[in-house]
Amino acid sequence: MNARAARRGFTLIELVVALAILALLGTLVLPVAQLAAQRSQEQELRRSLREIRAAIDAYKKAYLEERIARVLGASGYPKDLALLVEGVPDLRSPKRSKIFFLRRIPRDPFNPDTDISEEQSWGKRSYASEADEPREGDDVYDVVSTSPKIGLNGVPYNKW
Repeated sequence: MNARAARRGFTLIELVVALAILALLGTLVLPVAQLAAQRSQEQELRRSLREIRAAIDAYKKAYLEERIARVLGASGYPKDLALLVEGVPDLRSPKRSKIFFLRRIPRDPFNPDTDISEEQSWGKRSYASEADEPREGDDVYDVVSTSPKIGLNGVPYNKW
């Protein structure tokens, strides 16, 4: 047997060092992957909040422009989020075609409960409630995440 044939494999020390390096790299990659996943969820939350809030504002604008039937004493905001998807009759349209404000209600990305509807995944604030203490009421003035977790910017998601 020559010297080359005896040196074909790795030594135990070389294998242990290689495994230690792989374990070290694995411990570094896991937090980075978790951070990337959280960033992605935060981007989805921002996008969803922007979309729903823009639809609520469009509904209020249509109300002020008298394209939607006015109700005495109403704030002009939708009674629920489903109304933004179902649409409302346009009073300016001769055929009373509907005005739609959302195609669908996005789900709160930080609410993992899939047993509830997309609308129920959000916290809702009525026009009559204070910003410090949002409560549901007769209308939907704003939406917030129901998650008590804190974002990467240090602000809880339910305060975004």
